[in-house]
Amino acid sequence: MCRVLGVHFSGFYAWLHKPESSRTKANRRLVGLIKQAWLESGGVYGYRNITLDLKDLGERCSKNRVYRLMKAEGIRAQRGYKRHKG
Repeated sequence: MCRVLGVHFSGFYAWLHKPESSRTKANRRLVGLIKQAWLESGGVYGYRNITLDLKDLGERCSKNRVYRLMKAEGIRAQRGYKRHKG
């Protein structure tokens, strides 16, 4: 497989056995907080409001990072609603 992909054997095995980066761990923890805030809002909040919620909790993250993580997880805000005529 390494020959087909043009990757050196030692490089593949080094990649296979390396631990997760601190950024990946932080992203995983942040995704958990994002899902919790999104569920507490009833699935209504988008990345801007969730960013504000996370900052209220003391987390340091930008709205772009929250947007990227939400998009990767498939979390979307509820957009619009239907008015009842009456």
